[in-house]
Amino acid sequence: MTSGHGAQEWDSRYAGSDRVWSASPNAWVHDTVGTWTPGRALDLGAGEGRHAVWLASLGWQVTAVDLSAVGIERGRAGARGAGVDVDWVVADVATWEPPDGATFDLVLLAYLHIQDEVLSKARGWLAPGGTLVVIGHALRNLTEGVGGPSDARLLHTEAEYRAASEGLLVEHLGEVVRHLPEGEAIDLVLVARRPLGEQS
Repeated sequence: MTSGHGAQEWDSRYAGSDRVWSASPNAWVHDTVGTWTPGRALDLGAGEGRHAVWLASLGWQVTAVDLSAVGIERGRAGARGAGVDVDWVVADVATWEPPDGATFDLVLLAYLHIQDEVLSKARGWLAPGGTLVVIGHALRNLTEGVGGPSDARLLHTEAEYRAASEGLLVEHLGEVVRHLPEGEAIDLVLVARRPLGEQS
């Protein structure tokens, strides 16, 4: 949920509103992940924690990382309200590394729009059999859709997702259209699994 802006800007944005994002999980994320067997999950660019809290409510052991302390505090409050535990981390996902070489059964990036190789790094944080799940605004959303960053460098292409999932088993790669009051938002999604036989 964090794009190419600094912590202060996101802190101000979160502090100036009751909620910037919906408290419910994204519909595609819900439908994709909702029936999976829980394990260890990493939510990168967690924002106000909607996906982290939802995953924890399903039984996942969740680590949620975002550079906005205000967003993370919103997440903590949401987790308390839902009666779930989440490991909240205030850090820049561009430089953060899992402690002690930890790996995850699910690494989720939902609308994380930054200029960095986070996708490629996230691939290395998957446990054998673990899955990388990504949803973000597609590049063509800039000219044919609504919402999302206006900087083309922060938008996603299938080629970018394919490069980031090198060595993984790509189970799904394509576009999802969300119908909004102001028009259609074009998202690009990826589900890619690390082969079970690989060692961390």
